[in-house]
Amino acid sequence: MAHTLLAFHAHPDDEALLTAGTMARAAAEGHRVILVVATDGNEGLAAGNFAAEGRLGDRRLNELRESARALGVARVEHLGYADSGMGPLTVPDPPGQRRFIQADVDEAAGRLADILSEESVDVLLTYDANGGYGHRDHVKAHRVGVRAAELAHTPRVLQATVPRDTICRALAVVGKVYTFPADFDPATFQSAFSPRAEITHRVNVRRYASAKRASMRAHASQASADDGADRTLAAFLRIPRPLYDVVFAHEWFVDPAHPRGAPVSRDVFAGLA
Repeated sequence: MAHTLLAFHAHPDDEALLTAGTMARAAAEGHRVILVVATDGNEGLAAGNFAAEGRLGDRRLNELRESARALGVARVEHLGYADSGMGPLTVPDPPGQRRFIQADVDEAAGRLADILSEESVDVLLTYDANGGYGHRDHVKAHRVGVRAAELAHTPRVLQATVPRDTICRALAVVGKVYTFPADFDPATFQSAFSPRAEITHRVNVRRYASAKRASMRAHASQASADDGADRTLAAFLRIPRPLYDVVFAHEWFVDPAHPRGAPVSRDVFAGLA
């Protein structure tokens, strides 16, 4: 039976890292896949040629659409909010937009709930309460996603995550063959995402590594810097393909409604009516 999956992310390129394989697998198996981002990502770090004239957000939304095509996504939406940035202070709202961090939760959730209801979404993918590695827009996306699912009566909400021990082990392996860029600190992952004991879904996406890699490649603006150094996406794309397929062979989720003690599921749609 075909279902509908919606992946809700804070910024363009977040889908490439956490849920691209699951989205590509669902699309390949005949399910309808929708991708929604809260913000345009205009405050993201990028080389000057991408950020010229303050149009980085437009560029990143175009990259999002290219990523979506690589994954087989049927619909792409931007909720209309502006990127909140990563600094200690929130910059003022741009003309005609509100920073996502400043948005009313119910208002933003209503926008997302409209799509959930219109599409009769069966599974919503969002972030955990910590927002993965803690970006404030990711934390806000968790709150908005949970509330939207309540409003739309979405049957299943899965929090995209990574087992801490797994990602730290993978980064140690990668670090043996590649020097990480200066803006990437592997030590930060020791307290990020979720402990393995909380994982309820472990999805094998190895067959869709090509699609996930294409999704990462689509976000060219997020792989660049003015000093010529690689950023995180570029570092991942430099991993030799056989090793890349191993490192990104699985994606993980936490379902707060998963029965305690039940086996870890291999399918995000398992058990749905």
